[in-house]
Amino acid sequence: LRQANENYYAQRGSLLPAVQGNYSFTRQKNATGTLAPTLSSGEDIFNLHTAQVSVSYVLDVFGGVRRETESMRSLADAQRYRLEATYLTLAANVVTTAIQEAAARAQLSATTDIVRSEHEALDILRRQYDLGSIAMTDVMAQEAALATTEGTVPALQKQVEQARHALATLAGQFPSETASEHFELTSLRLPADLPVTVPARLVRQRPDILAAESQMHSASAEVGVAIANMLPQITLTGNNGSASTQFGQLLAAGNTFWAGGASLTQTLFAGGAMLHKERSARAALDQAGAQYRSAVLTAFQNVADTLSALQLDAQALDASVRAERAAEESLATVRRNVELGSVGYLALLNAQQTYQQAVLNMAQAQANRYSDTAALFQALGGGWWNRAVPA
Repeated sequence: LRQANENYYAQRGSLLPAVQGNYSFTRQKNATGTLAPTLSSGEDIFNLHTAQVSVSYVLDVFGGVRRETESMRSLADAQRYRLEATYLTLAANVVTTAIQEAAARAQLSATTDIVRSEHEALDILRRQYDLGSIAMTDVMAQEAALATTEGTVPALQKQVEQARHALATLAGQFPSETASEHFELTSLRLPADLPVTVPARLVRQRPDILAAESQMHSASAEVGVAIANMLPQITLTGNNGSASTQFGQLLAAGNTFWAGGASLTQTLFAGGAMLHKERSARAALDQAGAQYRSAVLTAFQNVADTLSALQLDAQALDASVRAERAAEESLATVRRNVELGSVGYLALLNAQQTYQQAVLNMAQAQANRYSDTAALFQALGGGWWNRAVPA
C-alpha cells in the first residue's frame, strides 16, 4: 500500500512544471586556425562556467497525464482494499482457529470422561466375572473398547496443539510462544444480533469487491491514456542562465542568456503500435470488468452459502443436543441395569459407543454454528469501515 501511494504521489507531480538547475565547468581549446574564436579576447584556451535554470511543462490538453494520475490513484485504492481484505481474512482465521481449538478441547474433555466411565464399567464387569455371572470374553471386550477409546485421545490432543500453534503463527509468533489463553466452547457466545444488509450495501462494503472496482477504474483510465498518446503533445520550455570564463563573473551584464518556446509533436506513423496499445487497454478494461462481475457474484454466493449453513447447522445442533441428552440418559440406565445384572455387556458397549459419538457430534455441531457466524461477518465485509484506515 505504501508503494502504491508513493507511485501515485510521484505521478501526481507530472501535473506540475518540471524545473531543473544545471551548472557545468569545462576547460577547452578552440581550433583558432580553422574556427573563429569564441572569446572576445581571442584566446584559444579558456575555462567556461555555465549555470542555467530550465523549465518545461507539458500542456495536458487531451487529459493523458490526468488519466494516468487517475489510474495510479485507483491502483492505490485497490491496494488499500486488498489490505483491508487481508486484515479481514486474518481476523476470520484467528476466530475460526480459536473455535477449532475450543471444539477439539471439548471433544478431548468428553472423550476423557468417556474413558473414565469405561474404566468404571470395566471394574463392574471384572467384579461380575469374579462372581461368575459373566464370561471372560465380556471383560476382554470391554478392555478392547476402553483401549480403542483411549487411542482417540492422542489424536484429539494433537488437534488442540496444532490449533494452538496455528494461533501463535497467526499472531506473528513462533509456535513455542503460544498465548496463555485457552478457548472453551462453553466460554463462547453467539452475537445477540446478526448483521443484516441489503444486496446493494453488500457491493459497497466488501473489500474484495471494492478492490475489483478500483482495478476496473484504473483500467478505464488507461484507455484514456492510450487515446491521449495518439493525439498531439504540446510542451512549453524555457531556460535562463549565464556563461563566463570566470566563476565570479557569471552574473555580470552581458553574460546572461535566456530562451523560451513551445513544441508540438504528433506521431504520424509507428507501425500501428499506438492503435494496438489502445486496443490492448480496452481489452484490459474488459478483463477488469469481468473480474469485477466475478467478485460480485462470488460475494453473493458467499452470503447465500453462509445463510444456508447458519440455518441448517442450527437445525443440526438442535438435533445433536437432543441426541446427546438421550444417549446420556440411555447410558446411565444401561449401566444401572448392568450393575443389577439385568442386561448383558453388549447393551452397555452399544450405549457407550452411542454416547461417545453423540458427544463428539454435538461438540462439532457447536463449533460449526460458531464458525458459520464468523463466516457471515466475513461474507458481509467484516465491519472494516468502523475502524481507522491503516497508513
